[in-house]
Amino acid sequence: MLTDLEIAQKAELKEIDEIASSVSIPDKHIRRYGKHIAKISHQYLNELQDKPDGKLVLVTAISPTSAGEGKTTTSVGLAMALNKIGKKSFVTLREPSVGPIMGIKGGAAGGGYSQVLPMEEINLHFTGDFHAISLAHNLLSAVIDAHINFDNELRIDPAQLYWPRTMDMNDRALRQIIVGLGGSANGYPREDSFVITAASEIMAIICLSKNLVDLKERLARIIVGRSYDGDFITVKDLNVQGAMATLLKDVLDPNLVQTIEGTPAFVHGGPFANIAHGTNTLTATKMALKLSDYVITEAGFGADLGAEKFLDFVCPVGGLNPSAVVLVASIRALKLNGGASKKDILEEDLSALEKGFENLKVHFENIHKYGIPVIVALNEFPTDTEKEREKFDGLCKSNSIPYERSSVWAEGGAGGVDLARKLVELVDGPSDYKPLIPMDLSFEEKLDKLAKEIYRAGRVDLEPAAKSKLRLFKKQGVDRLPIIVAKTQYSISDDDKKLGAPQGYTFKVRDLNLSAGAGFIVVVAGKIMLMPGLGRDPNAKQIDVDADGKISGLF
Repeated sequence: MLTDLEIAQKAELKEIDEIASSVSIPDKHIRRYGKHIAKISHQYLNELQDKPDGKLVLVTAISPTSAGEGKTTTSVGLAMALNKIGKKSFVTLREPSVGPIMGIKGGAAGGGYSQVLPMEEINLHFTGDFHAISLAHNLLSAVIDAHINFDNELRIDPAQLYWPRTMDMNDRALRQIIVGLGGSANGYPREDSFVITAASEIMAIICLSKNLVDLKERLARIIVGRSYDGDFITVKDLNVQGAMATLLKDVLDPNLVQTIEGTPAFVHGGPFANIAHGTNTLTATKMALKLSDYVITEAGFGADLGAEKFLDFVCPVGGLNPSAVVLVASIRALKLNGGASKKDILEEDLSALEKGFENLKVHFENIHKYGIPVIVALNEFPTDTEKEREKFDGLCKSNSIPYERSSVWAEGGAGGVDLARKLVELVDGPSDYKPLIPMDLSFEEKLDKLAKEIYRAGRVDLEPAAKSKLRLFKKQGVDRLPIIVAKTQYSISDDDKKLGAPQGYTFKVRDLNLSAGAGFIVVVAGKIMLMPGLGRDPNAKQIDVDADGKISGLF
C-alpha cells in the first residue's frame, strides 16, 4: 500500500495558471511561486463584491483521537465529489504548522487520494507565511526590550509584560525562560516565554483582517503590557505597526493550490483551534464563495473547539452565513472515545463503540443549537467490521442522526459522491443559522453559557489569576469582547482524561489573555499549553531527503 506521501509524489499536477483560469482569476492578481503554487491578491476580493456567494459548508469532527477521524481528508474529498456531480466547488483550509509535523501529527494536507498538493511544500515552508508572522511577532518583542533598555519613556513595567516571543516549532524548554542576562548591555533581566506561531495573536489578526489598513489598525491595538501607572501599553504607543504590516503585507494574499483531482483550494492562515479560533482566513473563504457554487471549509479539532468558534465568532465577525455542517467520525475513533485502548483498536468492540457514540451524539446536538442542518460523514477504514458498521447504523437511526459513508481516502472524489448528493439535498433545505453565544452578553454570561451548553459542565470556576485579569479587563472596559477558549482538544471538557461525553463537572479557568487586536479574550482552561513539546520519538526522526531532493517519511 502506498503512503500518503508516495501517492502525492505520483500525482500529476496541473499548472497553477490552469487552476486559476478554471475559476476565472485574472492574471494581474496572480503571483506565482513556481509551477503549482500562487498567491492571489487580497484586493481581488474588491472586484468580486457584486457576485453572489456560493453555499458555505463547514466540516468539523468528533473529539479527536490518535486513531484519526479524517476531517481534512473528508473536506478535500467532499469538494472533489461535488465537482464530480456537476457542482463548482472550492475547498479552503488552514496552513499546517511545522511544529506538529515534526512532532506526532505528520503531514496535514489530507490523506490518501484526498489531498491538497504539492503536499511537501504545503506541509513545510510553503509561501513563507508562518515565517513572516514569526518575524513580525518577534520584531515587536525586540522593540519592547529595546524601549525598556533605552530610557523607557512609556514607563513600561517589565514585570507586567504580556507579549511573548514565538517560533513555529514544538519546544517545551521555551515555555518559561529568562531573558536579558549578561549585564546591562543585554537589557533588563526578566521572565519571558515563547508561544508557537499558530498561537500568536498576529496569526489570528491575519485571519481576520480585510486589507492592509485593517491590518495596521488591528496591529496598533495589540496590548503588550502595562505601565508603572497601570495603563495598557499598545503597539500604537511603540509606533511599530507600520513596520510589522510591511513584513506581513504578502501574508494577506490567499495561497492557491489544488487537490489531487485538480479542484481549486485556498490554504491560508493557521491558528490552532485548541488555542486560537482554528479556521482559515476570512479573505480566502470570502473569495472562494464568490468563485464557486460550494465552499467546503474546515475548522480545527472537534466541534466543541473549531466549529463553536467558527459559528460563534468567525461567522458573525466576517458576515458569513453557513448553510450546513458535516460532522466527521470514524468507528475506530469512537471506540477510543468509548474506552478502548489504542493497542486493541483493530479488534471488534461493539461495547466501546456504543459508549463512544455518546461523543458523536453530544457534538451533533450542539451543532443543532445553531439552527444549521447537520449530516455525519462516517470515514471508513478497512479494519471496520460489518457488525460495527451495523451497530453504528442502528445507533444513528435510533438517535435520528443522518449519516453517509465516506471512502475518499481510498477512492478520492468518487468515494464521496453519495455524501455530496446528500449534502446538496441538505443545503437546499431550511437553515436558520444563529450564533449560540451573543456578542452583547457579559463575560460571565458568555463563559457560563458556553461551558454548560457546549462543554456540558455543571459550573465554572475561575482561579485567582483569571479573576485578577477579569477585574483588570473590567476596569479597562474590554471585558465584553467575544471569548475564545484555549483547552484540550481530546475532550469536550477541560480535562483530556474525560473522554466520551462527560457532564456536570467543574470547568476550571486558570488564566485570561487579552487579544485586543484580534478582538477577543482568550480563556485558558485546564492544562493546555501555548507552546507544545516534542515527544520521546518525534516524527522528525522519520523525515529525510535524498541527493535529488526527494522527501521521505513526511506522512
